[in-house]
Amino acid sequence: MEKPNLIMLPGLLNDANVFAHQAGGLANLVAVTVGDLTGSDSVPALAADVLAQAPAGPFMLLGMSMGGYVAFEIMRQAGERVHALVLLSTTARPDTREATAGREELIKLSETDFPAVIEKLLARMAHPDHANIPEVGGTFQSMATELGREVFVCQERAIIGRPDSRASLAAIRCPTLVICGEQDQLAPPEVHEEIVAGIPGAQLVRIEECGHLSPLEQPEKVTTLVHDWLYELLGSPQVSPN
Repeated sequence: MEKPNLIMLPGLLNDANVFAHQAGGLANLVAVTVGDLTGSDSVPALAADVLAQAPAGPFMLLGMSMGGYVAFEIMRQAGERVHALVLLSTTARPDTREATAGREELIKLSETDFPAVIEKLLARMAHPDHANIPEVGGTFQSMATELGREVFVCQERAIIGRPDSRASLAAIRCPTLVICGEQDQLAPPEVHEEIVAGIPGAQLVRIEECGHLSPLEQPEKVTTLVHDWLYELLGSPQVSPN
């Protein structure tokens, strides 16, 4: 039988490498596609880009950080196609004034010193014990450098202008798993609790010793959580294979 499709949506300055462990660990259950979030500078347009890239028919969706913002928009644009939703390190809230001001500062800095921007982002994203680990810090720096400044600016513009998704949470009716790092500075546990409170039947798992980059910082835990959750779902009538 054909495997169901899982579309993974990465975060700011992340590419498919952020999900390398998960893609490998889930390959026995699902056909994984990593969405390209580099072509537009608004969340609605990025969601439309993903839907244009998506395999035909229904799919399951996993969004991390910025990918979560796009996942919320996909639920608004084509929620009937999404049979299961996983959200990592994200928030349903719009950008705050303070956060927007910080992003504008980084955009300005990127004009003259993009490597410094990457360092600042990594310091905010990773748990202090993980930032200097090659599998975490090195992978993030490599992805960010490869994607480059133009993608960074487009993605930051999309993040700054993202919609407030809190009002649309109640309309999400598919099974939903929410995962957060206990020490995530950018999307702390309380914003994940807000998502779970808003989506009927959603489940929350908090991971210790983990910052914002959960797929890299705690790859085995994230892969096992998603694998076991999908395995149980795929064996139930809630989710039908493609």
